[in-house]
Amino acid sequence: MSAPSVSPSASRYYQRWLAAAPDRAAKADELTQLSLAQLDLAAFLTKESHAVPEGAPPLPLMRSMRRLRNLLVCGLIRRDLEGKANLAEVVETMTRFADFAIQRHMAELKMEMEAAHGVPVGRDSGLPQELMVLAMGKQGGGELNVSSDIDLIFVYPEDGDTAAGPGQRGLSNHEFFIRLGKKLIAALAEITEDGFTFRVDMALRPNGGSGPLAASLSMVEQYLIVQGREWERYAWVKARAVTGRPEDIAALDAIVRPFVFRRYLDFGVIDAIRNMHAQIRAEVNRQERLHPDRSNNVKLGRGGIREIEFLAQVFQLIRGGRDAALRDRSTRTTLRIIAEKGLLSHAIVYQLLASYTFLRNLEHRLQYLDDAQTHTLPANDADRLTVAQMMGLPDAATLLTQLEAHRQFVAGQFDEMFSDKTTGGEGDINPQSSNECADPDNREAMVARFAALGFDDAEGAAKRLIATWQAPRLQSLPEASRNRLLGLVNAALPLIVQASQESSGGNQQATLGRLLDFFEAIARRSAYLSLLTEYPHTLARVIRMVHASGWAAQFLSQHPILLDELLDDRVRNAVFDPVAVAADLELQLASAPGDTERQMDILREIHHAQLFHLLAQDLAGDLTVEKLADYLSALADTIVAAAIKAVWQTVATRHREVPQFAVIAYGKLGGKELGYVSDLDVIFLYDDADQEAPAQYAKLAQRFITWMTSHTSAGILFDIDTALRPDGASGMLVSSVAAFEKYQSNSAWVWEHQALTRARFCAGDAAIGQRFEQIRDTVLRKERPADGPLKQEVLAMRKRMVDAKPNHTALFDLKQDPGGMIDIEFIVQFLVLQYSAAWPQLTLNTGNIALLKLCAELGLIDAGLAAKVGDAYRKLRKLQHQLRLQGQDLARVDPALVADEAAQVSILWQAIFGAGVA
Repeated sequence: MSAPSVSPSASRYYQRWLAAAPDRAAKADELTQLSLAQLDLAAFLTKESHAVPEGAPPLPLMRSMRRLRNLLVCGLIRRDLEGKANLAEVVETMTRFADFAIQRHMAELKMEMEAAHGVPVGRDSGLPQELMVLAMGKQGGGELNVSSDIDLIFVYPEDGDTAAGPGQRGLSNHEFFIRLGKKLIAALAEITEDGFTFRVDMALRPNGGSGPLAASLSMVEQYLIVQGREWERYAWVKARAVTGRPEDIAALDAIVRPFVFRRYLDFGVIDAIRNMHAQIRAEVNRQERLHPDRSNNVKLGRGGIREIEFLAQVFQLIRGGRDAALRDRSTRTTLRIIAEKGLLSHAIVYQLLASYTFLRNLEHRLQYLDDAQTHTLPANDADRLTVAQMMGLPDAATLLTQLEAHRQFVAGQFDEMFSDKTTGGEGDINPQSSNECADPDNREAMVARFAALGFDDAEGAAKRLIATWQAPRLQSLPEASRNRLLGLVNAALPLIVQASQESSGGNQQATLGRLLDFFEAIARRSAYLSLLTEYPHTLARVIRMVHASGWAAQFLSQHPILLDELLDDRVRNAVFDPVAVAADLELQLASAPGDTERQMDILREIHHAQLFHLLAQDLAGDLTVEKLADYLSALADTIVAAAIKAVWQTVATRHREVPQFAVIAYGKLGGKELGYVSDLDVIFLYDDADQEAPAQYAKLAQRFITWMTSHTSAGILFDIDTALRPDGASGMLVSSVAAFEKYQSNSAWVWEHQALTRARFCAGDAAIGQRFEQIRDTVLRKERPADGPLKQEVLAMRKRMVDAKPNHTALFDLKQDPGGMIDIEFIVQFLVLQYSAAWPQLTLNTGNIALLKLCAELGLIDAGLAAKVGDAYRKLRKLQHQLRLQGQDLARVDPALVADEAAQVSILWQAIFGAGVA
């Protein structure tokens, strides 16, 4: 609630209103007992219109609305000062009344205009047209002041003409709605014996005061595309239609949203708001110099209301295009969402909300004095004392002390967000400081700079930087971008040396090259340059990451939007939670119904962000290779499940709402050994007797593959391999469960049964997944005689693989060469197929190391040898992973590095298959 109870007589306006008529005390008493939820504006308006001598006609709408306004403001003053209403009730009541007044006057004026000129009709649609009155500013955000003006914009759907009848004078739609708008402004703002309802400000319309009073949708669209400025994005965040048809409002929203909310993370808006704020502050300072009595502006002054609004809206403008939750028009609600999303701490947001409440309550009490649209503390001591007492404080000195504390906190938070990071302060990025940088156009200066920093190869580093700087892509950048990029380069150089020292060496030249490639990739996206400039610690994190991994550098260059994940500790501290990821996917996909392109991008963006979190933890040494593979596999499962559900909704001819369809994982996904860039080996099964099922599920599978493999603006998800389906490339893309069972039982090759040892249900219908597991178990437990063809078939397949991918180098191929990972996998697959009939526990898909241990426990292989081969598999996977992180496609090493491990694998191979094979 608000401050302790204070007499409403502290408001001179309330005293004057009360004294003007004897019945007003009773009206104020009645209104004071009603909360916002109980307030029936229409009923009170009717009372005011009939508050006339008996037999007299009701008051015109303009008079009764003004009298209602005065009653409502005085009622709010009394409820607020008596502690019965909080800030939320005051601003929401005023907003409701503003909406109500506009709607009532519009309805009346529209009837008058149509009676005189006919109904406006759209030239293209032939439909009647209605004016959309857009509430901007605090009315749009549901936070209107008691004595505020209202900012409006008038928009109509289509040009055309009115359908004028006999005795009517036809007008163009444009002229009709301009006249209607003028009448509405007069109805609200004209000062009469009862005062006014609201002052109206139309300056936010396209082209401001020089633009037409009303604009068509096409005019608004053209203006925003061609002329829309940064400050207008800020203003249009709060735009809310108070009148108009839902379909027209939706069409306007489709025009405005991409102008306000960019599809990328727009960190460039920080600089734009910084500049806009500087202009506002300059004007406030000028006014305070000219009029010292106007100091302490609680709205526009240092640490004032506007700075809190900017703090909320900067996050909206940066992220609102990608996160619909951040498009709320209310400052208070937006701040709470910012805390929920971890963009600011809960403690900071709590204090910002407390400061906002204090400042807005103070603003209202300044306006309660005389119903004036003021935001500055009064000059005379008596009024200052009155305002302090209305705030529940003993004196003006206490008020000023509390005001200063709130303003200092707000100003501190504002400065932390908006201070200029190119000013050369500690941690700032300054392209102009001669002690911190050298000119890339001056080779000798650059060599000296690199040498002074401690680069191992100053000549080579200077040559690499100069080559990048002189590349046509960078030379053609705007000067502002080149200066910003130069500042980033010079800030990065000592950080590269530091990263090398922290990791006990490392190739500085390689790190510099990776970073320059990254800079070149993002150079034309000023938003990313802004992010790195505004948040210098993010640049340090980028450098540590690209120093540790060439693949990470390439991944970040391909998906620079992931820079956002480096702003705080979310990347390092995030715990992978597939349930939470699935819920986020469902929420975001549901926010873009029917928009296939956006849904495909959502899948990619969420997958890339989660993968990036895991990459950061991996590079920090927080994850084992096995745990990483588990997480990557679970992430792929989650993405596949969400994609199947979303893709099915795009099949217009679908015969049921929930498909009886499942995705089965093979290979690395099936074995939960997925890497960062692994393909997905999958097959598709269905169990549906409907005659349309085969065609519908084939369409679903085809679209699923397209969704996974297409290159969009957000990149690619996965390459999909379906070669393991029944009959391979010549077989049907989707199979019924019955057909799959028949094929596996009667027609499948041994190598297909080998693949089945690593297969599992991935996503889709759980009942089909359970049926698949039953089929898999039955096939793997088939009796296979010890002297049967199994061993020879396995050996033949292994030989074909060696012949297909020969290694002609002196290096050891960790995967393909004899004694490598494939040998271990073949050993395990053979053991599972040969012995599952006797020991069904071998069919469990628990991974190669666990199955080797189980085989040893069952006495199928030597326990000591099994343990050594398990350790070898673990080491080979780790080495392969490390090489992949450095961007190497072929995982090959010096044979001496893995000689012992390869020897143990070969011993086990020979023990099972005999000497001289593979």
